[in-house]
Amino acid sequence: MRKSALIVVTSLVVIMSALVVARARQAPANQALPSQASIDAVLNTMRGDMQTTRADIMAKNMTLTAAQAAKFWPMFETYQKEQNVIMDEQLRGIQKYAQSFNTLDDAGALALLTAHFDRDTRMNALRQRFFKEFQTVLPTRLAARAMQIDRRLSLVAQLEIASKIPLVH
Repeated sequence: MRKSALIVVTSLVVIMSALVVARARQAPANQALPSQASIDAVLNTMRGDMQTTRADIMAKNMTLTAAQAAKFWPMFETYQKEQNVIMDEQLRGIQKYAQSFNTLDDAGALALLTAHFDRDTRMNALRQRFFKEFQTVLPTRLAARAMQIDRRLSLVAQLEIASKIPLVH
């Protein structure tokens, strides 16, 4: 059962990644940036879908006892809320970049990359902290599995986000 669940997760990640790459290739290089309202709508929808999908995939791929589930899921919800804070900051930075894309100077380009690096550092620290917390309620291998699944889903989400951001020119 675990092998088939892992195959499903891996397949989902591969398919989502392929779709993102295909969409990015189809997008014209000089396409107009969407309006602020449409950016907000897309980001909110994507974030909501991602959270629902993430929890569903986690649940389908984590075999927890009732006692483990009672402790893990509230902890995972807290983890997601803390992730959201970091992601919201990243998305605000991307929105700011999108708004100034056509007039971007060196300082704006530097700010974009600095924000990406900061986000990566903060997410890494969050994952390390919660991995330790997950280990207090789950065996280490199961806690590691939770982090692996979450990280894979995060990578797909970051690829989706990155595919929508025009390259600095």
